[in-house]
Amino acid sequence: MSTEEMNQNAVADEWAQALEEQSRTEQADAAPAFDSDPTPADPRQAGPGQMQDIQMVLDIPIQLSVELGRTKVPIKHILQLAQGSIVELDALAGEPMDVLVNGYLIAQGEVVVVNEKFGIRLTDIVTPSERMRRVSRS
Repeated sequence: MSTEEMNQNAVADEWAQALEEQSRTEQADAAPAFDSDPTPADPRQAGPGQMQDIQMVLDIPIQLSVELGRTKVPIKHILQLAQGSIVELDALAGEPMDVLVNGYLIAQGEVVVVNEKFGIRLTDIVTPSERMRRVSRS
């Protein structure tokens, strides 16, 4: 195992410990996170045909991004930006951050720091039916 892989495993372990600690200190939310969906979230619960289909897509990379906020500014202001400039965003301090997969909102969460690295704790998952409504509107 290479040094890089060992470092990645160590970081993953630290995140797992932090998340486990958080789950012990918070009460579980009684509301289900997703609408009923015929596709099992856990591949181990899939039937033989479904398992093969799921395995085919598990390693496909996707773009996951967290959006802090947005703003619209004229090009002349962009051209005046320099080191130390501040760009005001439409989000307020303490508001949930949007979690996007391939540009589509899937969740919201709050910023956390573990061992000087940023992460996001998901606080609200967008249901599959709501995601479909948003996609059909655009």
